[in-house]
Amino acid sequence: MNSSAKKKMLVIVNPYATTVSDRLKNLVIYALQGRFEVEVEATESQDHATEIGRDAVDGGYDLVVAFGGDGTVNEVVNGLAGTDIPVTFLPGGNTNVVCRTLGIPNDVVDATEHLLTLADDFQPRKIDLGLINDRYFVFSCGAGIDATVVEKVDANPKLKSKAGPYFYSWSAVTSYYRSYARNPVRLLTTVDGVEHDGVTVLAQNSDPFTYFGKQPIHVCDNVSIDDGTLGMIVLKRANQLDVLSVIPRLLSSRFSTTKHRQVESFPELTEAVVRSGSKDESGAIRPFPVQVDGDYIGTFEEITLKAAPKALTIIA
Repeated sequence: MNSSAKKKMLVIVNPYATTVSDRLKNLVIYALQGRFEVEVEATESQDHATEIGRDAVDGGYDLVVAFGGDGTVNEVVNGLAGTDIPVTFLPGGNTNVVCRTLGIPNDVVDATEHLLTLADDFQPRKIDLGLINDRYFVFSCGAGIDATVVEKVDANPKLKSKAGPYFYSWSAVTSYYRSYARNPVRLLTTVDGVEHDGVTVLAQNSDPFTYFGKQPIHVCDNVSIDDGTLGMIVLKRANQLDVLSVIPRLLSSRFSTTKHRQVESFPELTEAVVRSGSKDESGAIRPFPVQVDGDYIGTFEEITLKAAPKALTIIA
């Protein structure tokens, strides 16, 4: 194959991702150059991958590759959602939920080999995304307990990299007792005009919701990345007994989380509004934390969740 016949590829790489080193990046790029005309852009700051993705729309690329963790994936997707430019992914993070969900190998060498085979089997397809306000998510969005955990983990990147799921576990326990055991922010979630009271809201666009090491975590039932809807649950309260009985269901393939007595389930969801129902001593509304695709994005007094059918073109 001569160079003029090669598809033009842009690789957006996060050099700070957990498993990405200069040596590994160079090896991956060298391998890809055998089948693609490759250009590389490295991210330099938060949201830079989104900017690069938006700029790529007019760059004549046949394929854009997000090389990093799920945070990098989310940023690239937000730059290219709604376009016909195919996106694919190379794992460079701790968890790599998107890669594993789409059947892309979790080892970057195997994933690169897989990507090379796509040069001869180039079949773009559309998948759904979710929306929180004006930001897309690929696999999950959470408000409440899990977002508090993610905030704590993201604040300690070295421990996140070294301890992985064990640091998540420690963060979950300490976050629960500090923020949710006594006086959590109440979340009022409106679906089809009906308001539901709870302390945590989890929405997902694909299954699993995430992974604990190699173990998939299942939250909603019958969620598909191309069914045009989201799955969502509301955890109604967070006393110790309830939380301890929910956790085994998240890790089980036999017992459904949605069947727990303190969980309300909303399958085939197209839109929901979540707002804070709590105030502090001064009367000000207490905001709640939110995570998107495993990254903490801040606190909000209100969010809108929507399904975005066929919003992204991918190759996988």
